[in-house]
Amino acid sequence: MTPVVLIAEELAPAALDLLSTDFTLRHVDGTDRAALLAALADAEAVIVRSATRVDAEAIAAAPRLRVVARAGVGLDNVDVPAATARGVMVVNAPTSNIISAAEQAVALLLAVARHTVPAAASLRRGEWQRSRFTGVEVYGKTVGVVGLGRIGTLVAQRMAAFGTRLVAYDPYIQPARAAALGVHLMSLEELLREADFISIHLPRTPETTGLIGAKELRLVKPTVRIINAARGGLIDERALAEAIAQGRVAGAGLDVFATEPCTASPLFGYDNVVAVPHLGASTVEAQDKAGVAVARSVKLALAGEFVPDAANVQAGGVVAEEVRPLLPLAERLGRVFTAVAGGVAATVDVVVRGPAVQHDVSVLKLAATKGLFASVVEDRVTYVNAPHLAADRGVQVALSAAQESAEEPTALGLRGALPDGRLVSVTGTVPAGPAGAAGPVRLTGMDGFELELTAEGVLLFYRYTDRPGVVGTIGTILGGSGLNIAAMQVARRAAGGEALMTLTVDSPVHADLLAKTAEAIGATAASTVDLTEE
Repeated sequence: MTPVVLIAEELAPAALDLLSTDFTLRHVDGTDRAALLAALADAEAVIVRSATRVDAEAIAAAPRLRVVARAGVGLDNVDVPAATARGVMVVNAPTSNIISAAEQAVALLLAVARHTVPAAASLRRGEWQRSRFTGVEVYGKTVGVVGLGRIGTLVAQRMAAFGTRLVAYDPYIQPARAAALGVHLMSLEELLREADFISIHLPRTPETTGLIGAKELRLVKPTVRIINAARGGLIDERALAEAIAQGRVAGAGLDVFATEPCTASPLFGYDNVVAVPHLGASTVEAQDKAGVAVARSVKLALAGEFVPDAANVQAGGVVAEEVRPLLPLAERLGRVFTAVAGGVAATVDVVVRGPAVQHDVSVLKLAATKGLFASVVEDRVTYVNAPHLAADRGVQVALSAAQESAEEPTALGLRGALPDGRLVSVTGTVPAGPAGAAGPVRLTGMDGFELELTAEGVLLFYRYTDRPGVVGTIGTILGGSGLNIAAMQVARRAAGGEALMTLTVDSPVHADLLAKTAEAIGATAASTVDLTEE
């Protein structure tokens, strides 16, 4: 059955087109709680914007759910911890509206500086009062940016074109980065005292809520104008209204509010306050980008692939093109490792060697962990819950990387110790294919035996004492059971010593048949792994 993607709010046509070819799309009014819960019953993905609440109840109502996608930046309406506990990936579009939001902050700043909104309203009433709406120039003023992240940086770059002095408060940015932007870093208190305009660009967290309150507003110049196009609640709205009423703040531009929808506020009564209903992301371009971005993420998530924009996956950032082909290798090595080990290891080291380590390869540890537990637990293992499964079982997974050669393909290995002290190792690589594209995932070694095996399909592994007739015995038993052998390889360290036989077969092997073949050849170990179950 084609996976069901539930569309709970309006989505850009381009996003719907991207999803419709691979999935069954169903639409529901996400604000209709009963309808939403009923529609979630067989949904594998749900896409929302800001109005639909995806909380623990909604997640519990969706036993097949694999991904929650928010077509926007914030995740205030999604219970991320509840989703994480269920192994449900949460994705958003963190960069879709940054340009729109930055432009909105600049628009509010200019509108407040020049009294644009009350002047326009006055003219519509048939009045011509030029002197009443005398404003101030931005040129030569000090603009304080609170939060120099992606949007704050865009605002700073745009305000620099107005010939302003730029200052910022952001305890997490490096001074060299700020200096490169032409921004002088300072404390929040210093910024409040010096700035003529203050534009806030922070996420809303327990630490930032109420960051600009009554105490802080007593530090500012009476000519200051404050802009908030980030998140409601960063400014104490009541304290701001009092400061404006008392002439201690010259004006404010607000796109967001502590409680939304907000249709009544003491701030709405002042001509020097420009207040709009959270329009920062409300551009055609931002909505299209958000919809298309999460549609792509949903496709990746439902294919079991890594999603760079997943909010609850413990491997952030963009995965380099040189690293991406190694993801299926890491996961398959994890599956093979667990199959050969016959259980969960106590410790596992993920070892990366080769040119790919010039990039961030931390995601390979995550992919390997996902593979390690794929056949161990009944629940679906995802990039979301894999680290938690390891932690719950006391499995320590570490990563080491070294660029030993820039010419050879990057090699990946898993080596670990089992609770009984036994050591297990598997290695593999992804050689280049035609025209430089990634070739098939290859197994290159196991416990010191050299292999050259494509890591796909159903694999069988037998450890036994090398002697004539073993291959024929295995072939006869498997053939008699209707099992076709697609490929076979024997590795040994010395004639008559320990040997490792690997086979690729066309269908899964039942435990009874595996035991029968192992007994027939006197195998010291036998295992199977189905790499089609990804």
